[in-house]
Amino acid sequence: CSCHRSWYPPGHGDIYNSLKRSGLLERFLEEGKEFIFISNIDNLGATVDLGILNFLLHPPKDSVPAEFVMEVTNKTRSDVKGGTLINYEGNLHLLEFAQVPKDNVDEFKSIKKFKVFNTNNLWVSLRAIKRLLDEETMRVEVIVNRKSLDGGVNVIQLETAAGAAIKNFNGAVGINVPRSRFLPVKKTSDLLVVMSNLFQLRDGTLVQNPARLYPELPLVKLGEHFFMKVREMLERFENIPDMLELDHLTVSGDVTFGKNVTLKGTVIIIANHGDRIDIPSGAMLENR
Repeated sequence: CSCHRSWYPPGHGDIYNSLKRSGLLERFLEEGKEFIFISNIDNLGATVDLGILNFLLHPPKDSVPAEFVMEVTNKTRSDVKGGTLINYEGNLHLLEFAQVPKDNVDEFKSIKKFKVFNTNNLWVSLRAIKRLLDEETMRVEVIVNRKSLDGGVNVIQLETAAGAAIKNFNGAVGINVPRSRFLPVKKTSDLLVVMSNLFQLRDGTLVQNPARLYPELPLVKLGEHFFMKVREMLERFENIPDMLELDHLTVSGDVTFGKNVTLKGTVIIIANHGDRIDIPSGAMLENR
């Protein structure tokens, strides 16, 4: 039937029911596990933080033990669409961009009004998940997302978010964590940054290279036509350039990079339609 050509994802809010349906929830509890750490698969900064785990296992005196912890981090201008925590009727709620009326979008994007956003690093009590599912009392808002399929067909996608379950749990808190715990790789430009010498691998965790003099990462924009796919992007670099002193990189059009290229400051390389630019091996481009 033509009406069933596409599957649609139900959103990561389905994880709680999936844990129960798969039998993993019961298995984890039988094994004596108490908490589950959930994160987005593209977040390379999401590692187990023993400080947060210690907070969960040894809650402060005279406080309600937290059944749910959401890691939030400070908003920047590039995070204006990230979901944020709000206090509603005495409970913490996750407010997603897709839930905001058009008239309030600018207010939602304000860094002054909403200072943090959800990294989707979540720590959740397994016993509490079981209790809510057994009692059938877990309530998660359905988010209406209007999207277009590749063929141009407009569809409405109904999904739920894992973080939206926060309102159901006792003692739920948001913990403000360093930006280093939110390192998503969604585009080839993100991949180029984490593959460069801006980062080092230490004990299985990506950490920023201390040799970089300032903490902000460079803004990197790669043209969609030649750099959209991972394979296409990697074919255009004989090796990843030295980006330690880079502030901004824009590459558009048919551009290739030789070996051991160094990029500093603001570098903009645009090949017009029909032209090709080859950056030679050993080149050093600074504010060019």
